[in-house]
Amino acid sequence: MNSSLLQKAIRYINKDTSEPNESPKLIVVVRILVLSMLFYIIINSIIYISILNNIGIAILLVSFLMFLGIFIISYRIHTTSVVYTLALCMAAWIVVNLIYFGWNVGVQHFILVLLILGFFSGYSQYAFKAFCAAVLCCFRIYLFFLCGSREPVTSLPPTMNNILQIINTIMIFWCISVISYVFSKDSQALEGKLIDYNNQLQDQANTDALTGLYNRRKAMQYLEQLLTPSNTNFTSICICDIDFFKKVNDNYGHDVGDTVLQNLADIFSTTLDKNILAARWGGEEFLLVFAGYNGDEAYNRLETLRNSIKALQFKAKEKTFSITMTFGLAEYDFASDIDAVIKEADEKLYMGKENGRDQIVF
Repeated sequence: MNSSLLQKAIRYINKDTSEPNESPKLIVVVRILVLSMLFYIIINSIIYISILNNIGIAILLVSFLMFLGIFIISYRIHTTSVVYTLALCMAAWIVVNLIYFGWNVGVQHFILVLLILGFFSGYSQYAFKAFCAAVLCCFRIYLFFLCGSREPVTSLPPTMNNILQIINTIMIFWCISVISYVFSKDSQALEGKLIDYNNQLQDQANTDALTGLYNRRKAMQYLEQLLTPSNTNFTSICICDIDFFKKVNDNYGHDVGDTVLQNLADIFSTTLDKNILAARWGGEEFLLVFAGYNGDEAYNRLETLRNSIKALQFKAKEKTFSITMTFGLAEYDFASDIDAVIKEADEKLYMGKENGRDQIVF
């Protein structure tokens, strides 16, 4: 039952205005603020109604009816008009309360609520928002000179003054939190989506779409970060190529050729150590970067990889076939640039192709 009532209340607060093209987010914030002010007035009435005279009671009653009226008209008039009405009524309410209860109760700080609401209440309009901020600042200074040293109509005991200060502080923080939460929630969600989208774009820019391996661009970035003068670890680079891959495409079709490339990417991922980078260099060529491996260590791992690739079996057009790869391996000498090491690996690859393929040249 209580849950049902709460859901109805939430739906009622979220109910749109009868006017077209209104901001549902802004009107919801205004309604929550107004309901909060009504609750605030009820709490204050319970605390100090016993020491108030007829004027004080009248101020409480008029304040309650004023905010209740704003809540009612929020369903009938433009949201912008409701915001202006709330701002004017709250400004008047601040002045009356300062004159009656004095500066020490802290009602003047509700101006901050108006300031935050003003900045979140519209799109663009930066000059107008700056103007409103200046007006509120001047209003706050004016109130200080008007009421800062003036004796209030009703003097409250120090204990009650402190209680009202605490209540006002809680209320102001609540109002500002509501405004900030409602208006920043979507922005943060959108920012999160943009970050995720940018990460996806970055992944797409760095990843070969067919194999899921890094592409040539990302591989070069990785090498530039790895092969720096401060790097004293061994690094070996291999360029490898599928032997007679054109025949696979010609005999079985490009779809089968794509399957071969994808299976090779899987073999790279499962056979090679996690710290060995595999990238599609172009076409049927791949680049392998053995960070922290000298040439002999890289050679041993390539031999395991070469045998794993030879063991692969592919089926197409009721035929079974296998593939082999040729590898050109070069060890970084801490003096050559990146292009020179890649060129050395590439030259060794072609040496292997000229000498029968299906081998590692180091």
